[in-house]
Amino acid sequence: MIKNKKVFVLGMGKSGVSVARLLAKDNHVLITDVKCDDLEIIKELEALGVNVIITKEQDEIFDDSYDYVVKNPGVKIDHPVVLKANKFKVPIITELEVAYRYLPEVKIVGITGSNGKTTTTIIAYEFLKKAGLPVHLAGNIGYPLCNQIDDIKKGDIIVIEVSSHQLVNLDTFKADIAVLTNLFKVHLDFFGTYEKYKLNKLKIFNNQKADDVAILNYDDKEVHELTKNIKAQKKYFSSKEEANIYIKDGYIIYGGENVVSISDIRVKGTHNYDNIMAAILIAKEFNVSNSVIKEVLNNFAGVEHRIEFVTKLNGREFYNDSKATNVDSTITALKSFDNEVVLILGGLDRGHSFDPLIPYLSNVKHIVCYGETKERIKEFAIKNNIDVTVTDNLDEATRAAYNISLEGDTILFSPACASWDQYKNFEERGDDFKKIVSDLV
Repeated sequence: MIKNKKVFVLGMGKSGVSVARLLAKDNHVLITDVKCDDLEIIKELEALGVNVIITKEQDEIFDDSYDYVVKNPGVKIDHPVVLKANKFKVPIITELEVAYRYLPEVKIVGITGSNGKTTTTIIAYEFLKKAGLPVHLAGNIGYPLCNQIDDIKKGDIIVIEVSSHQLVNLDTFKADIAVLTNLFKVHLDFFGTYEKYKLNKLKIFNNQKADDVAILNYDDKEVHELTKNIKAQKKYFSSKEEANIYIKDGYIIYGGENVVSISDIRVKGTHNYDNIMAAILIAKEFNVSNSVIKEVLNNFAGVEHRIEFVTKLNGREFYNDSKATNVDSTITALKSFDNEVVLILGGLDRGHSFDPLIPYLSNVKHIVCYGETKERIKEFAIKNNIDVTVTDNLDEATRAAYNISLEGDTILFSPACASWDQYKNFEERGDDFKKIVSDLV
């Protein structure tokens, strides 16, 4: 618990607001951002005694009198306040670390990875909930843990999606079960190098002991190498070889038993089966039965904004993959379709290359691009002999994709870019895409 401290909260996103609410009970809290259009939130926080300051010069209001800086996960590590805090040796932590210090004795499942962590988190949560266990869903999935502290009791289970940005400033946080789904070259704009990104992912295993559990991707050799010296008991999932849980003859097998037939799983694709196996390993740590697992997988239709089927219109199927904020996620989406695809790409320009998409473009008949990256995507498409249409925004891009498409085509919105050039987050972007599609009807 944090009590009678002076706390500087940097960023008024969901996590910043939630941590300010929690800390305001027993601490002196200042929260700041460069802008905030939600006057109700400002009024609420001020009523709790929080000092709210909207300014671009945040470093000018920060000094060495603060006991903590609580940083929004998306704030870069070279932000002036962060640099100043390091100079003053003021500890920098995140909302997840704050929440952890308020928890009673619970079981924590922490799930991270370049791709698949959201799906794994939701499926694991659904397994435990269906089994009647006292479980809570939290983290990067959109549910700040600080908001749930009052509802969590001793003995409960918390399933937490942990992003790479959240891992940066963890200190005492410990997961009883830690999951690393896979590793890809993403978020290099934030971390600078792939090596730094990987070492940051390793932090999910911080503070684990020999009686804790690490659930790992057996087929990802970089995961093997990264985790070779961790203390926790390792359990592996694999879609290629025998492991603690694996696929053989059309079944997912655990402990010598056929847990579920692949044909009975509603979502398809090897990437989904990997996520499901990781989630089953979590469930088995809590003795969840195969019957519960089968029931959940028979009904689970996928995660919103992740290769999400939207509708079928005049023979065209629309898919919302707004959560594809990097090229590797878009590759996963492209591998899911074997018919002709009109692909919508675009968003924030992080300077990343689109070349890794090249081997997966055989079914892409046309690329429609928009946003900051539109000109670079245009050049990429032309270089690879793919027809391309350039637009300014997602509305124009979606309508262009529909007009270009033919009956039997898939219109896939899998942008391979972050949303922040035109949207607050990928959820808002995905919701907008679905609204645009509904307006086409």
